[in-house]
Amino acid sequence: MAANKPDKQQALAARRTKIEEARRQERARDRRNRLIAIVSSAVIVAALVTGVAVLLAGAEDDDEPTGPRANPTSSSDVPGEKTWSGLTQTHVETDVDYPMDPPVGGDHSAVWMNCDADVYEQEIPDENAVHSLEHGAVWVTYNEAAAEADIETLAARVSATPYSLMSPNPEQESPIVLTAWGHQLYLESASDERVATFFDRYVQGAQTPEPGASCSGGRAE
Repeated sequence: MAANKPDKQQALAARRTKIEEARRQERARDRRNRLIAIVSSAVIVAALVTGVAVLLAGAEDDDEPTGPRANPTSSSDVPGEKTWSGLTQTHVETDVDYPMDPPVGGDHSAVWMNCDADVYEQEIPDENAVHSLEHGAVWVTYNEAAAEADIETLAARVSATPYSLMSPNPEQESPIVLTAWGHQLYLESASDERVATFFDRYVQGAQTPEPGASCSGGRAE
């Protein structure tokens, strides 16, 4: 019987070794599983954060107005002017209720107002004039508060400038208004140095939706 004692001790030692190895492997599996769980949680959290950010951005986009949007502080504009973006360009056969007066763009008549240095003594239809703006014209308008000398000065400038037109507009707020597609400047006097700046920048300027389109062959009265 004594001869078997070492064999039993060896068997017990081997069993303990196997048990320890099994425990070691189990601990290693536990560590791997915890690591996998941590990584998976981090990925899920990141995905949730990204999803929330996208949803918030989408909600902000949904809040944006779908019509013309005023952008009065663009640094590239003529000082003091107002600008609009998101203007539509659909040809229509009906009157258009424009949100500003004079209009700076939007739906308009399929026929443009002649704008090849044309000075009109009477009011002209907004819908035709807006089409002229689409072709890159600058539209000068004035009301009865404008000085006669200023009207003459502006008429002389328009008469010498292709892709411009001029007409009275009794309903406008300012004595003189210069309008291009998406841009508008209110003035008190034709001597304002911004008149030349506005013409230089916007007659067939970068804002023109249809550069090179004709300013003759349209409506003349």
